[in-house]
Amino acid sequence: MKNNMSVRDILVYPHKILQKRAEEIKDINSEIVKLVNDMVATMYAAPGVGLAAPQVAQSKRLIVVDISAKDDSGELITIINPVISEKQGKEVGSEMCLSVPEFSIDVARATHILVKGIDLKGKEISLEASGFLARVIQHEMDHLDGTVILSYASSLKKSIYLRKREKAKQ
Repeated sequence: MKNNMSVRDILVYPHKILQKRAEEIKDINSEIVKLVNDMVATMYAAPGVGLAAPQVAQSKRLIVVDISAKDDSGELITIINPVISEKQGKEVGSEMCLSVPEFSIDVARATHILVKGIDLKGKEISLEASGFLARVIQHEMDHLDGTVILSYASSLKKSIYLRKREKAKQ
């Protein structure tokens, strides 16, 4: 791992940053590059397959994804200001989230997406994703709009989860 990477704390719901829309990134500077490096280190350490900037207390429209789960196949994807321009199909699948520990829920997602954004060099990118990769990108992009997987739960399931978490803290 590069020396300029540090593992950051992952915010846990109901932290306020996780509940608001993240801001567009206007300029890719050394601070953003450092944030990306830290997010990658944090995602691999968790271990997770994706991470959004709000999860590490940065309200910025930025996600990192690597569904290869550390096998060094160079599958790392970084997207700044991602936007889904096309969606096709629908599939329900179980999801978990680093910001909502010990909870999983079935979420309906598009099976095929076209996502556009900017890479770390400031170049416009367009990426087609299907299956699990499409699901992970949509999940991380939810974070940019203040949505966590608990948002897909019934109010009963949500309140039971939050009570359980509160008890665990005591």
